[in-house]
Amino acid sequence: MDGPAEPSSSTAAFEAVQKYGRLYQSTLDRTTPHTLRRWGATAALVILFFIRILTVQAYFIVCYALGIYLLNLFLAFLQPKFDPALAADIAESEVEEGAPGLPTSMPAPGAAPSGGAGAYGELQDGEFRPFIRRLPEFKFWYSATKAVTLASLATLFPFFDIPVFWPILLVYFCVLFFITMRRQIGHMRRYKYLPFDIGRKAQYTGGRTR
Repeated sequence: MDGPAEPSSSTAAFEAVQKYGRLYQSTLDRTTPHTLRRWGATAALVILFFIRILTVQAYFIVCYALGIYLLNLFLAFLQPKFDPALAADIAESEVEEGAPGLPTSMPAPGAAPSGGAGAYGELQDGEFRPFIRRLPEFKFWYSATKAVTLASLATLFPFFDIPVFWPILLVYFCVLFFITMRRQIGHMRRYKYLPFDIGRKAQYTGGRTR
């Protein structure tokens, strides 16, 4: 009588991948509340990356690509999950088509929201409503850390060292950063929201306890 069949090598490998995937995910979950430590480790990786770039005087195109990617992540971190400009355009189009629309769900540009204070993350109808980001903080950190790690690994391979005139890349990145941040600040001022609600949340909590 034959004994039980032994698991195949592919099944064993799949189970091992699942096991290490669960271990990796549980490790990430444990780091979630440690915001300062997470960002401190990422800052250390960034410093090591720049030391590597300055030491070898190469891989400037990798540094530029990393900067563009981190800038896009930062902009997504500052933006609300639901764009007020898009919601206002939808409401206006519904009104023009004869639909009732939702005039109280989204303020018009320059106007304060109905039912309370005048921006996202403030008091509305006596309730604190936090600012909901397009890119949450943990995903921002995770994506940035992966990008810095991959960029550091890319500096170990010579074929990533594409010859470029690095001052042009630096000037172009500074101009792009200035234009995008100016546009983002203008968007924040127009629709009256701030991407940070720590102070307002503490003020609201203190007001309830008094």
